[in-house]
Amino acid sequence: MSASAAPSAVPDLASARLYLCTDSRADQGDFADFLRAAYAGGVDIIQLRDKSIEAAEELEKLAVLRSVAAEFGKLWAVNDRADIAALSGAPVFHVGQQDLPLPAARSLVGPAISIGLSCHDPAQASAAAASEADYFCVGPLWATPTKPGRAAVGLSLVEHAASLGTTKPWFAIGGVDLSTVDQVVDAGASRIVVVRAITHAEDPTAAAQALLSRLPALG
Repeated sequence: MSASAAPSAVPDLASARLYLCTDSRADQGDFADFLRAAYAGGVDIIQLRDKSIEAAEELEKLAVLRSVAAEFGKLWAVNDRADIAALSGAPVFHVGQQDLPLPAARSLVGPAISIGLSCHDPAQASAAAASEADYFCVGPLWATPTKPGRAAVGLSLVEHAASLGTTKPWFAIGGVDLSTVDQVVDAGASRIVVVRAITHAEDPTAAAQALLSRLPALG
């Protein structure tokens, strides 16, 4: 996208199908270029998730993410830290089961930010569907190095989430890539979160396009 091109309107969270989590790309040194490549391929939301960086650096990287997301008219997200989410002006904030409770997170980030919640079993998914969370994620479906020590939950959790009949957006996460995405869709998911399927790809744009081509259209 050229610097003079006007950004398109930022989509509603409900229309998002492909959600990417990435670190700060310190080893590659290509953070901004990688973000552009991922968004160009059709990624709807990019979350910066990097436990190795301090708050000041995270805010610097988020400023880059915010700028690139604006170029493409796309969403972006902050993980775990409500203070960072509020300071950076993030449109999306994600928490885990052991992080801030949803009411506390909402009180800190305000009403305008969409809040997501990770779920690892059927009870958590059912609770999330009925909660004030704006979206939720179910997984990890398969063991993944991005969540060391977290047991894989399998596709039954996707089937459970699909059975809830909720209109709230929910995403399947954990080991989802081109070799597994069809199984995830067959289990009832229309939205996915990926990490290595795009961050480890030689061509992030093509990787995103390939994943999107396997996802069903939203009703």
